[in-house]
Amino acid sequence: MSFGVIMRSMWQQSGGRFALIVMACWIAVSLLSLFWTPYPLLQTDGGHAWASPSAAHPLGTDGVGADVLSWLMAGSRTNLVIALLTMLVSAMIGLACTAVMVSGRRALASAGVVVVDALIAIPTVLLALLFAVPFGASIAVIVAACGMTYGLNMARIVKPSASLAARSAYVQAARAMGVSAWRVFFTHIVPSTFPVLAVQLSMSAGTSILAEAGLTYLGVGVPSGVPSWGHTLTTSVRLISIYPLTVLWPGLTVTLVVTALYLLGDAIRDCADPLANVELRKLAATVSRQTHNTGVDA
Repeated sequence: MSFGVIMRSMWQQSGGRFALIVMACWIAVSLLSLFWTPYPLLQTDGGHAWASPSAAHPLGTDGVGADVLSWLMAGSRTNLVIALLTMLVSAMIGLACTAVMVSGRRALASAGVVVVDALIAIPTVLLALLFAVPFGASIAVIVAACGMTYGLNMARIVKPSASLAARSAYVQAARAMGVSAWRVFFTHIVPSTFPVLAVQLSMSAGTSILAEAGLTYLGVGVPSGVPSWGHTLTTSVRLISIYPLTVLWPGLTVTLVVTALYLLGDAIRDCADPLANVELRKLAATVSRQTHNTGVDA
């Protein structure tokens, strides 16, 4: 029931509505590209290289005569996988580090803060280059580098709200009752940090798309032949001054999706917080009143 209230509240916001529409289109195009694209990805036409948009090629062709729209559609699923995996890895690393930093053992918590502060200074590009030496250019390199970097940032940003929840009365009561530390963390502490966590996860997804484009351009991202938005940008940027439209379409796609992801996180933060969402407060009051009436009747 609360999920429906959150989604309805997000739809009522202009930013949330824009984010939901873009996300729906992204997922729909990704699924559609599994079965159909206007042209096969390996089909090229050297006689029509760098062609302008036309009825046959709505977004034009690249340097080998491949259809840009087909590569963008196929690349959407690659970037969707990268974004989802980066969110997963970031959440695992971020929550694990947060659990250590807010643990009841003061020495362990202090050591966790020092380690996170030390590792957080390592840039994503450097991590990607280090991972690419033994493993080569791959999607795994992008996910590992982005997931580790954003996970550490997430832990540092989520820590204040997690520390506040860890010192609350209900958490102290749960610990006094002998509830395990991990159960207390995931049952009581993590839900209280959800608004901040949602923003950080959406930002990690959006930044991973930007990182994919940059790392692919450096040669340590998506390998050659695998469709992605960064790959389309990389193959087109060499002649941007002569054929700017081939760079415009993937650049515009990346901009729209990243903006939507950032707006999605902000909308979730505002709509999932009972202090900011009046509808959630009304729902909580209704549930509390029904529970009270049931107890009285019993």
